[in-house]
Amino acid sequence: MMAAGRAAETGARVLLAEKNGSLGEKLLLAGRRRCNITNAEPDMERFMSRYGENGRFLHGAFSRFGPVETVAFFNKNGVKTKMERGSRVYPEDGAGEGHKKTGAQRILDCLLLYCKRGNVRILRNSPVKTAKVKNGRIERIVTSIEELSADRYILATGGKSYPKTGSTGDGYRFAAQAGHTIAEPTPAIVPVRTLESWVKLARGFNLRNVRLTATVDERKVDERFGEMEFTNFGVSGPIVMDMSASVSDWMKMGTVRFVLDMKPALDESALLSRVERDFEKYRDREFGRALVDLLPSAVIPMFLELSDVPPDKPVAYVSPEERLDFARLLKNVVLTVNGLWSFDHAIVTKGGVNLREVDPATMRSKLCENLYFAGEVLDLNGPTGGFNLQVCWSTGYVAGTSR
Repeated sequence: MMAAGRAAETGARVLLAEKNGSLGEKLLLAGRRRCNITNAEPDMERFMSRYGENGRFLHGAFSRFGPVETVAFFNKNGVKTKMERGSRVYPEDGAGEGHKKTGAQRILDCLLLYCKRGNVRILRNSPVKTAKVKNGRIERIVTSIEELSADRYILATGGKSYPKTGSTGDGYRFAAQAGHTIAEPTPAIVPVRTLESWVKLARGFNLRNVRLTATVDERKVDERFGEMEFTNFGVSGPIVMDMSASVSDWMKMGTVRFVLDMKPALDESALLSRVERDFEKYRDREFGRALVDLLPSAVIPMFLELSDVPPDKPVAYVSPEERLDFARLLKNVVLTVNGLWSFDHAIVTKGGVNLREVDPATMRSKLCENLYFAGEVLDLNGPTGGFNLQVCWSTGYVAGTSR
């Protein structure tokens, strides 16, 4: 929609072939329907670094239509925004006419109006079946209804995440028909599976202010501080899902483990002193009932499972060695990574059209002269916090502008 609206704004006649009966199915799910449109990180070098090695590709697009321009665009088109924790930018709440709409719905309405103002013709329920390529140009595309020809084509099909919204990887097939190579698509920003079954004892509880360290064959490869949660099959939450994009690569290198520190603000000595104080306070209780100040009640059953101290053992009889072991456990909960959840649960896709085959200044294919790319179909992905939608806005704007 950004690419179509921008192309129309520059004077082009535009037709948008839409697979679904309605536009923006995935957009309506963004940010738990609140739609985190971008991140207000002011340092552009730091901003691009959040996309890993491929972030440099976005320098030109961000310089033309970055976070500042994104906020200005939506403000100009009637969507007021606000910044929240982590520099995340959202539409303001309660901006509907006569009734409240979700932030995602307001963003979708804005983009639809943008296309309408440019007289963009929208073909709904028109999935593209194939692209006819000859002599380094797309001659036409074939939809389920008709064949269509144009001077240029923008491929903005998304990746494979949330396939129920229509993102089933079709764009990779079209890009390959034009000669492009595709970096293997894998789920990203997705819950992680673990071998340990005891995680279900604390399922659904959101841990705050914890540290999670990722290791490959005992070598540290990443570390995050923030929020996470346990599930029936592993772990989820912001810091886990931000790490998830690298899990497939790590698993090719060796055994991947997550090490959870429940008390990162305290070193082992300080934490042991804290345990000692709590055990003195509750010296007349059993061990299982003496952890109420130390841990959230929802995770106590899990720690009782992991600890070698019997839950019914009187605290007064818990030995110094057992107290030290328990303090160490709080700072070293080890989880063995066993893979990722499927694309059905992934927010974005890692992988896609090889960036070396795309001109970053125009989003034009280097292999097919009238083909351009925008969005998640490219081998670009960032963490949670508005970074992935920013890729859509920026690459869509540039592709729509280019000739």
